[in-house]
Amino acid sequence: MPQAPLQQFYIPEDQSIYLLSQDDARKLKEWVALCRTQLEQLGYRRIELVGKGAYGFVFAGVSPDQRHHVFKFSRVTLPQHLQDRLEEEAFMLEQVVHPRVPALVAYQRVRHQAILVMERAPGLNLEEVSLRQGRLSPRLVVRIATQLADILRELRRETTPAGAPRKPVVHGDIKPSNLVFDARDETVALIDWGSSVFAQLDARLQFVTANVMELMSDNLQQTNARLGDVYFIGEDQLGGALSSPRFDEQGVAGTLYALASAQSCRFGHRAIPATSLGLPMEFARTLDGMLDPDPAVRLRAGDHFITEMPRLGRLVMLDLPRPQEVAQVPVWSRALSREIDTVVYSSRKAFLREEGVEETLNDVNDVQLDRYYRNFMQGMGETEKAFLAAVSRLGKYPVVGGLAVRWEADGVYIDSSLNLHDAGLKRAFVAAVNNMVTLARAIHRRGIFKSCLFNARDTLHLERTSPDHPFVVDPSLKLSYEVSAVPELEDRSRLHSYFEDGPDPEELLVLPEAIITSLQALNDIHHTGMIIFEVLPSHLKIHHHYRLLDPSREQEFHDCLEDIVDAVKLIEGLGISGFMKMPYKDTRFFPHVARQPERYYPRDPRAALARAMSEQPAGGESEALREGLHQAQR
Repeated sequence: MPQAPLQQFYIPEDQSIYLLSQDDARKLKEWVALCRTQLEQLGYRRIELVGKGAYGFVFAGVSPDQRHHVFKFSRVTLPQHLQDRLEEEAFMLEQVVHPRVPALVAYQRVRHQAILVMERAPGLNLEEVSLRQGRLSPRLVVRIATQLADILRELRRETTPAGAPRKPVVHGDIKPSNLVFDARDETVALIDWGSSVFAQLDARLQFVTANVMELMSDNLQQTNARLGDVYFIGEDQLGGALSSPRFDEQGVAGTLYALASAQSCRFGHRAIPATSLGLPMEFARTLDGMLDPDPAVRLRAGDHFITEMPRLGRLVMLDLPRPQEVAQVPVWSRALSREIDTVVYSSRKAFLREEGVEETLNDVNDVQLDRYYRNFMQGMGETEKAFLAAVSRLGKYPVVGGLAVRWEADGVYIDSSLNLHDAGLKRAFVAAVNNMVTLARAIHRRGIFKSCLFNARDTLHLERTSPDHPFVVDPSLKLSYEVSAVPELEDRSRLHSYFEDGPDPEELLVLPEAIITSLQALNDIHHTGMIIFEVLPSHLKIHHHYRLLDPSREQEFHDCLEDIVDAVKLIEGLGISGFMKMPYKDTRFFPHVARQPERYYPRDPRAALARAMSEQPAGGESEALREGLHQAQR
């Protein structure tokens, strides 16, 4: 079996350390410890790892003079030309002077290790804020948009603050996680300039240079743009167009749309347009225009955004109370004393791809493209991509369970078991679940999609010397499970079987008959859960989550799990095979809806607030209502 699909098995941006082999986990821990040691030797204190991506690690710390800094290390396993991009990032950051852009402090090398030091912006990145809060209020989205428009105007300027000529700068990777939000004054800061370049075209799409020889050179015949995050960059950047400030307009549009809709990508705008999100009408239509497939419409909308945001930012807006959103499929909250690192595994995706679509990105050699896009979404329509991203977003919450989504001619049938282990996140999680349902309703296909959400901390790891040898099973190895305190019995005819839909055509591992026999025996015991076998040449991961719903049969249940572990040594070949069982079949049906209806922010927010006050029972004002009253008084 080719190795690429195995390496790209996970949709999240980075694997949990609990999914790495023992050797890889040890190397990662040693590498992080080495970075900490190097920073301590430079005099920094309170050092913490704040992020990691395809190209490097990011730490934060406090300097000897009590200033808060961020440190970026490139991955030493990358080719040298990719490691050198850290120095290019330092150079590009130095070109940008703006109060919303944390400045470069230093670029240095310590024992052949490149380190980029920058000011640290206070607050949380907007992806984290979005995951905690769900849909951001229209007022806050407009406030963020006003600041982003100001940054874009600065980046496209062709002179420095001192009046010297310069080329416009393209950030190239504007997205929620690259915007740090300070809740104290609701300001944002744009970070991570690793994809930034000098623009080849200006905002009017004319060549920046006037030098004839430069115009004739190869430098302006091919793009200098870097890819950025394919969940947010626009079609021009994705398609390899010459770099221009218009790229960042697309990133800003995707970012604002994602924050307003509680999504983690730009792809859902056809099914859930900005005009359906309760935003001011002019602003919503501008956002939809910036996301439009027609390039001419995008250009006009981008111009309107840049010129009119200062005015739109002065609109009188209040945080109006929002009704509690009801989950369209069941969401259960269970308290759990231990931490959860949720990982999403999705199968049966092939039917979501368009037939006969030309694969335009196969020649692009980019780490992020491989990890985030090529093996998951390439060849899919916009709404299909958004649906997959919505399922991935569920995995950013502490949740375990599963989904089975079946598309038929009359609509969508959804079976689910979603157990959230942090009640404080329920409002935001329900918004994410409902987005997934809404996007599924906008897809007109025939097929089934399955997804498991499991805790990576429970994953079992086994090693072997080569693919020709069996895996060595430690006698202490156990498949863990929970037991319901009392029987949770349902009509047996409604059980959702492991084998209900037959073998998965996208899973390439054939399990030994002994494991299949044990799974068939498990199938007759009332429980919920999943098990996935992921076989690599020298490493086996067994992802699992089980909850027994009939305590009277615990011994049988325990014995079946023991038999599965005993049969692991019989596994041959490489690939993945997974099985999922719902506790009972409570199928929810939804008719197809291609596009959500328009819904706008009220023209007179004070009147809307007064109506909300009159509808509230005495003493029953919500926190949002109290905040709105406070704003109105100010």
